[in-house]
Amino acid sequence: MRGPQVARDGRALALLAGLLALACALWLFQGLGESRRGFLLGLRGTRLAGLLILGAATGVATVLFQTLAANRVLTPAMMGFDSLFGFVQVLIVSSLGAAGLSAVGGLARFWLAVGAMLVLALALFVPLLGRGGRDVPRMILTGLILGVLFRSLSGFLTRVMDPNAFAVVQSLSAASLSRIDPAVLPWAGAMTAASVTAALALSRQFDVLALGRQHAVSLGLRVAALMVGGLALVALMTAAATAMAGSLAAGSPIGGPAAFFGLIAAGLARGLTGSARHAVLLPAAALVAMLVLVLGQILFERVLGLAGTLSVVIEFAGGLFFLALLLKGRLR
Repeated sequence: MRGPQVARDGRALALLAGLLALACALWLFQGLGESRRGFLLGLRGTRLAGLLILGAATGVATVLFQTLAANRVLTPAMMGFDSLFGFVQVLIVSSLGAAGLSAVGGLARFWLAVGAMLVLALALFVPLLGRGGRDVPRMILTGLILGVLFRSLSGFLTRVMDPNAFAVVQSLSAASLSRIDPAVLPWAGAMTAASVTAALALSRQFDVLALGRQHAVSLGLRVAALMVGGLALVALMTAAATAMAGSLAAGSPIGGPAAFFGLIAAGLARGLTGSARHAVLLPAAALVAMLVLVLGQILFERVLGLAGTLSVVIEFAGGLFFLALLLKGRLR
């Protein structure tokens, strides 16, 4: 039975990889002129790299977080990770000021945001998942309350800062693939690649954890250490993606497009592969998320003529897909 399942998993991953390669080629090379080919390829290549990093980080982080929380509905965005990112950005701007922030530089700001978000995420969410993991309604409610708290604190700080600093906060908080710092992109990609590699190396342990905490403990798994390590990987990937390109959920009360986006990636990965092994789910979720982002960017630029934002495209398509999953009973 294992042989056919492995073959099916391989075909699903190969299909997703092929579709992603076609979508990337379509977006890169369609409409290139002879005179400005080099400039357009450089510009599109930077944006494509940002899309792939954002998609891989979001897809893998969502699957890991759902395993840690033992719930397939939760996503890092729903539990307040994106709101925490916004709060970290406001704290950095409030502490350094607009002039100090510009003097620090984009790369130093990236590391400040990643470090602060990692520390705060571990301090807040490790106790939440450890103590309240069995009480799913309380865990969801606590995550929503934390998200509201971070947004309220961010709103309060932005109201007392000067207009120049407020403009900087607005620019940093909103998702934008057109203002990615080329100096930040390799570091975000390396951090995401290292986190995904570590998650794949721990995939068998996550398979055991998915059986339930009591079963995992009885099988000799160090659940507490795996929870901290898994949550650190989720925080690193979320921080790398959001610090690089901003938050898809900026201004949303419950995660908005980012929440739907993570659910799309995780739900579609499970539906396409039919596998419970994280060695298959993690790359499948990454490929699905990257494919959705690239196709969404094509739709946004070529079909809608830039008359909107990519987050709106994700929210519309993601909402329909999420409802379809619920009606088919695939998401419990």
